[in-house]
Amino acid sequence: MGERAPGFETLAIHAGAAPDAATGARATPIYQTTSFVFDDVDHAASLFGLQAFGNIYSRLGNPTNAVLEERVAALEGGTAALAVASGHAAEFLVFHTLLQPGDEFVAANKLYGGSINQFNHSYKNFGWNVVWADADDPASFEAAITPKTKAIFIESIANPGGVIVDIAAIAAIAKRHNIPLIVDNTMASPYLIRPFEFGADIVVHSATKFLGGHGNSIGGVIVDGGTFNFGGDDRYPMLSKPRPEYGGMVLGETFGNFGFAIACRVLGLRDLGPALSPFNAFMLLTGIETLPLRMQRHSDNALAVAEHLAGHGKVSWVSYPGLTSDRYHNLAKQYCPKGAGAVFTFGLKGGYEAGVKLVSNLKLFSHLANIGDTRSLVIHPASTTHRQLTDEQKVKAGAGPEVVRLSVGLEDKADLIDDLNQALDAA
Repeated sequence: MGERAPGFETLAIHAGAAPDAATGARATPIYQTTSFVFDDVDHAASLFGLQAFGNIYSRLGNPTNAVLEERVAALEGGTAALAVASGHAAEFLVFHTLLQPGDEFVAANKLYGGSINQFNHSYKNFGWNVVWADADDPASFEAAITPKTKAIFIESIANPGGVIVDIAAIAAIAKRHNIPLIVDNTMASPYLIRPFEFGADIVVHSATKFLGGHGNSIGGVIVDGGTFNFGGDDRYPMLSKPRPEYGGMVLGETFGNFGFAIACRVLGLRDLGPALSPFNAFMLLTGIETLPLRMQRHSDNALAVAEHLAGHGKVSWVSYPGLTSDRYHNLAKQYCPKGAGAVFTFGLKGGYEAGVKLVSNLKLFSHLANIGDTRSLVIHPASTTHRQLTDEQKVKAGAGPEVVRLSVGLEDKADLIDDLNQALDAA
């Protein structure tokens, strides 16, 4: 190529990849191996001491995974990335790198139910404490910050859908207090929103969803934006203090603007072990090649379905930022002008029982807990993904008893509307 920077569609296909040097294979090979031979004793020592980059064993990294990491980093506009076993693993390694026992982080109250449960309960075992803020009120994040606060966590488009978060406003607060902003960009994907462009410092993905896109592989990705000076901040000792595991090396100083991604790998993935299999990395890479095509079709189909449901007699409300009447429509125009994504929620006038009946009567929509598939999916969050929350927490998370969540796929939109009509008639 010439001097022109490659476009998003080109990066989705080519970033990080090259023909295999040994065989000439054009697709990224699956390096289905546990470990790699060293050139000699000195080579082995340099790899273990972080003086050289290379492969040791697949728990720390794998050539297939490396292509995935470079591709997602390129699409997001980050400096480096780390592929791990799941989205939850990505979140966990991020906080393991940032937090010490007794530390706090501020999180938006509209998140995936599994993240809410993880933050409220599992993290307490490590002495990490969450303080909740109102996703719709950036000022509430500032009010929640204390001297113990080490990070802010939000979703770009909140799960179970329909909420666009004002990333730039919250990023400005994070910068005023010199704490990193973490954005879960799973629902939007970098095709719709690139959080680093609005001030985020770290991006995480459940690659299981839209990056992979076909419902066949679980994985997660951490992307380092290279924008936060961890190495110069004593509040983050994993990066700013000498590491005894590596001969006193200060990771933030040694690796600079990709030091956070390195720390997640060599202090988190190495010791805690949530490794991504190279086969799943290959499947996720294959999915990413069509990401821009899929995300546009997802968004277009979702808008058509949302517009139809908004006029249906059994539907009390529809929450989809693509609708001109939606409270988040202006934020959607600001952050994701190409489309508001595949996932949204709507309320049924019949409440909890009507929601359960609807998901039971749908035929083309699959009733399951995933999102981001080529196939259209449906779930009733109050009885499934958010079941572990109290009734008050469910409502705050946008998963009240009448709420149904759709992840609109790539089928003919007329067929999707027809399936919803027959299920609503039967509910």
